[in-house]
Amino acid sequence: MKDLVAHIAKALVDKPEEVVVTEIEGQQTSVIELKVAKEDFGKVIGKQGRTAQAIRTILGAASKKIGKRFVLELLE
Repeated sequence: MKDLVAHIAKALVDKPEEVVVTEIEGQQTSVIELKVAKEDFGKVIGKQGRTAQAIRTILGAASKKIGKRFVLELLE
């Protein structure tokens, strides 16, 4: 899942080398933290949060197959 989020984020931003994705694993839920360059933060969020919500939706659909819940957090 970490690779999936990294791939999507790198496609959206102007500085893909500054995309950092970390995963904090729990038993049933894992938190994926996404950090991008300050000037690219708006691109990851999107208008009214639509891009961030779309990434969360993809993450939710992919996590159903694994049987584990994933939560996306955007870090500044």
